[in-house]
Order: sequence, then C-alpha cells, then structure tokens
Amino acid sequence: MNATSRPGGRVNSASDAAAVLTKAVKRASEHMNVSQSALAKMIGLSPATVSRLFNGEYQLERDSKQWEFAVLFVRAFRSLDSIVANEDTARQWLRGENLALNGQPIKLMEHAEGLVRVVQYLDASRGTV
Repeated sequence: MNATSRPGGRVNSASDAAAVLTKAVKRASEHMNVSQSALAKMIGLSPATVSRLFNGEYQLERDSKQWEFAVLFVRAFRSLDSIVANEDTARQWLRGENLALNGQPIKLMEHAEGLVRVVQYLDASRGTV
C-alpha cells in the first residue's frame, strides 16, 4: 500500500481523487476516440481547458458540475467496455444510430440529458447479460 491509498483502493485526498479522475477521463476519451472538442461539450469545459487537461496542466475540481459529468463519462466508458470488450466495437457503437436512444450515443453525450440517458442505457444493458 502506498502513501496515497487506503485499504480498498480509496484515495486519501481531494487532489489524489482529482488526479485519478482526470487520468481516467483522458484514458476513456482516448480509448473511445472522443475528440477533445467533443469531450469539452460532454463534461462542460472549454476546449482550451480540455487541452490543458490532456497536457497535464489542469485537473478536474471536486464538487463541480464538470466533476459530475466526468464521472458519468468514465462510467459510460466502463459500462461499454464491459459489454463489448473491444475498442473498435465500442467506437462503432458510439457512432452508430441507436434506435432505443433515438440517435448516435456520441452526439447524445454532448448534452447533460443525453449523457445520463446513455449511461442509464448502458447500465441496463449490462445488467441483462
């Protein structure tokens, strides 16, 4: 166990949590091939701030709306990854027309309501496997 984690894998401080979530958002975006400009819309940051996030010059702030949207974004990635377990398939699903969601998930996720709907859809789909 290192100095920044507690038993059970929990982080010790807000700055540790910010570093973990920021890294998770970056990795999820890369794995799903989500552009920085699309990510900015999804989590409510300016494109310049997302660029700084990718360059390691910015971390998400706990107790902000951006934090909440970032958590949902990572949750969407984790759910989709557990269902398809293949990056190419996940990318196709995100960009394909989804009749149940009435649109392309990647486009829906650019708005708060759409991000929540996609996460709920993926969670429900994961539960039926």
